[in-house]
Amino acid sequence: MEILSRIEEILLLAIWKLGDNAFGISIREQIERDTGMRWLSGAIYAPLSRLKKNGYVYSVPAGESTAKGGRPRIYYRLTSLGEERLATIQAVNQAIWSGVPDLKREFDR
Repeated sequence: MEILSRIEEILLLAIWKLGDNAFGISIREQIERDTGMRWLSGAIYAPLSRLKKNGYVYSVPAGESTAKGGRPRIYYRLTSLGEERLATIQAVNQAIWSGVPDLKREFDR
């Protein structure tokens, strides 16, 4: 069984959550909402490239350029293998956290 890295897991989850609206900026914004931390745009592109190379995502260029005259957006989609890996990491996370009390509540005594 191949286990995703944490950043790969976070990226795949963001792409899954965003559906048809998963492109660079929207992915970064989703990750920021999910983690509560600021992410530099460049921090997501190397792992995204790795996910693409490993067959977990594929990219789809937008049909037209942006209204601001920039480059066209590139949208990301999960492959069936990416969906499989995401389901696997969810099961792993549930298994390793099974039986652990709410630590935030435990440590905030």
